[in-house]
Amino acid sequence: MELPRVLVIDDEKAVLNFLYVLLTQSEKYDPDILNDSTGAYEMLTGGGYDLLLLDMDMPRVTGLDILKFIREKEIDIETIVLTGVDDVELAVNAMKLGAYDYLRKPVDNDLLLLNMDRAMERKNMRKEIVRLKQEGGWESLTHKTVFQEIVTRNSKMLRIFHLIEKIAPTDTSVLIWGESGTGKELIARAIHRISHRSDKPFVAVNAGVFARELFASEFFGHTRGAFSGADSDKKGFLEESHGGTLFMDEIGELPIDIQVKLLRVLQDGKFFRVGSTREREADVRIIAATNKNLQEEIEKGAFRTDLFYRLNVNSITLPPLRERQDDISLLTKYFIDFYNKKHNKNIKGISPTVGEILESYHYPGNIRELKNIIESAVLVENHDKLTLHSLPQYFLEQTENADSGEDESASIDEGLSLEEVEKLYIKKILQKTGGNRTQTAKILKISRVTLISKLKKYGLSDIQLSD
Repeated sequence: MELPRVLVIDDEKAVLNFLYVLLTQSEKYDPDILNDSTGAYEMLTGGGYDLLLLDMDMPRVTGLDILKFIREKEIDIETIVLTGVDDVELAVNAMKLGAYDYLRKPVDNDLLLLNMDRAMERKNMRKEIVRLKQEGGWESLTHKTVFQEIVTRNSKMLRIFHLIEKIAPTDTSVLIWGESGTGKELIARAIHRISHRSDKPFVAVNAGVFARELFASEFFGHTRGAFSGADSDKKGFLEESHGGTLFMDEIGELPIDIQVKLLRVLQDGKFFRVGSTREREADVRIIAATNKNLQEEIEKGAFRTDLFYRLNVNSITLPPLRERQDDISLLTKYFIDFYNKKHNKNIKGISPTVGEILESYHYPGNIRELKNIIESAVLVENHDKLTLHSLPQYFLEQTENADSGEDESASIDEGLSLEEVEKLYIKKILQKTGGNRTQTAKILKISRVTLISKLKKYGLSDIQLSD
């Protein structure tokens, strides 16, 4: 098997020699060394390296210069920064430029090798996500980089991306439908990035979080003295997004009087600040989103018909996660990678049981809920795979197989101890028998006395039981 290629750049030959020997003896990496950082650009461009160990304090071409080059040229390499200087600001700048980690010299050998392993895990996971995306038909998209933040290989989502590529270059309004947590703002940002307004502001607003009396001031701005506390002029969302895109989430929550004013903006491109008689121009594209059925809101008199048709020039409906079954494993890998980095963990995957549960869940909170589930599990997991016991309790309670883990014919979760497996199995049989201890003992092929003892041992005596 071909070993991952590592480039070590340092102006100290002693450090280079030491690291070369260390990596060679580890038998896990194929290292090259570079003493003169001025040759870094050429080696990085054509070398095909997987990892970079980079000194920061070098003459002529510094570590930051090299990190900027890597970002500018979009070179697919993981970087671990090595430095003899204890400089927090330098570390922060290096991480902002994409460095995986920051280690101070003299470097602990085991820590360095561990960080290199984790960096390679991240790189391999990223490759896998790219591969899965490509298999899902991404190649036919014109603006692939615009959609990189949206992790999917689902055919419905890919059709939406193709629709976005058609409508984004126009200035028409867009209405995005979808349940909470389906990624409506990501879609709005993609539209903005493809549009001719991409170099102008993108302003995202949740229309449902503002009190009615404050929304007009926040949306249209106000003049000094317009009301108590208005000590100075203030731009509203419309002016902040001038020339660009204003994304209004939860548009169905807008009060009727504000709907009237928004309609005028869409019709005439004009508005007034609160407390002002001066008419202002609104050069802005409106993208609205809702998780409500606006046609039902219209019937109830809570939403204006004319505003609905002004917003709904182009319509996009995002599928819930339960209709994107093929994306659950892909999103899980993506979030594990993300939270490994954020929380300095090294989770390499999920156990078979966790995979089955994640695939079968209905996700009322959609992608946002899956994201939270994975973060919670990554934080508490002590193994190298997410196991049943790392999943949030509420999630387990709402999942069909939560208490038992798997069917009797399925493999046991690798992360559970023998006692934990026994407890889960006893609980499962109790549920099947409706809490009948006699039937449970018979199925388990143990005496009733032994069963009662085990119920006490595992804290299962509070389950509703019968004889």
